[in-house]
Amino acid sequence: MKTLSDIEYLKDVRALVRVDFNVPIAKGKVVNDYRIRMALPTINFLREKGAKVVLVSHLEVKEGEKATLEPVAAVLGKLGVPTTFVKNIRNATDEIVNMSAGSCILLENLRQFDGEKTNDPQFAKELASLGDIFVNDAFSVCHREHASVVGVPKLLPSYAGLQLQNEIEHLSRAFHATHPFLFILGGAKFETKLPLLERFIRLADTVFVGGALAHDFFKGKGYEVGKSLVSIGEFDLSKYFSNPVLMLPEDVVIENREIRPVDCLVKTDKIVDVGPGTLEHLREKIEEASFILWNGPLGLYEGGYCEATQEVAKMIAARFDVASAAGKVTSIVGGGDTLAAIATLKLEDKFTFVSTAGGAMLDFLANGTLPGIEALN
Repeated sequence: MKTLSDIEYLKDVRALVRVDFNVPIAKGKVVNDYRIRMALPTINFLREKGAKVVLVSHLEVKEGEKATLEPVAAVLGKLGVPTTFVKNIRNATDEIVNMSAGSCILLENLRQFDGEKTNDPQFAKELASLGDIFVNDAFSVCHREHASVVGVPKLLPSYAGLQLQNEIEHLSRAFHATHPFLFILGGAKFETKLPLLERFIRLADTVFVGGALAHDFFKGKGYEVGKSLVSIGEFDLSKYFSNPVLMLPEDVVIENREIRPVDCLVKTDKIVDVGPGTLEHLREKIEEASFILWNGPLGLYEGGYCEATQEVAKMIAARFDVASAAGKVTSIVGGGDTLAAIATLKLEDKFTFVSTAGGAMLDFLANGTLPGIEALN
């Protein structure tokens, strides 16, 4: 895989850069600019070398809403990157021709074109015509076989951006982690996370399973889960029940904020978070760990039950403060709701590495590579 350091000459070169600016936007303003800031090293590297930087990204399209990247261009300007927003990708050629060395433009949301998600060869060709080289700095979409991820690299000399390199380097550390190694896995959709559990229950000293994933274990053990969220489908988790590496919540918070042992729920209960007893035992594991890997919230985060998730973020941040100076702890975190908790608490700089990815982080940890990475090789 070639990187930016392999490019010998960039003056006036059109660099088509796939970034991930799929950021939360409310009332026309960016709510969290973390992913934008993480793309700045690559953007500035190219600008300083005199490249003409053409940024492309997607933004999730919600039904009935206008998903435009225009607010992102304003944020880039505030972050020191004057950026021209081009609304119509198919009329962008003239804008790009007239760009000066070191300038930057941002094209409109790729998801407005059907050819992006279907990896249509013609759409990939249209995108490739806008650049002389291609740079992928969007690790968080590298698990998607989309035109801007795997189609364009077939048509242009292609390179990994600095953030993509950082993601690969830091997440790969989990494959040869120092011990004690604590893996915290939360969220939902066991069908997407089971491969991760199967891999890391062999590598880690403790695998704590929280969030809705834990409900699947409770159900498998025959406990009442009431109205709690569980995964669709049946999973035979019995082989993990006696594994000493596995750690499950011992108490939970139900919808009325009452705390219950996991084996004392009734049919009307709905689990929304892990309980204080569980958090104290998790604190012990965090305080003794040398390597911590965390993906996914511990409670029903989107429902406003964020207390346990935020408390764990504080615990890991405190461990980082105490031990990082002596090089005794590595903490790597990722996942959309996990990032939201960290951002809310303003703790981004209290972890060894904060991944911009959710699903891509899971797939990379499970498989060791991604389609977008393979396309650069």
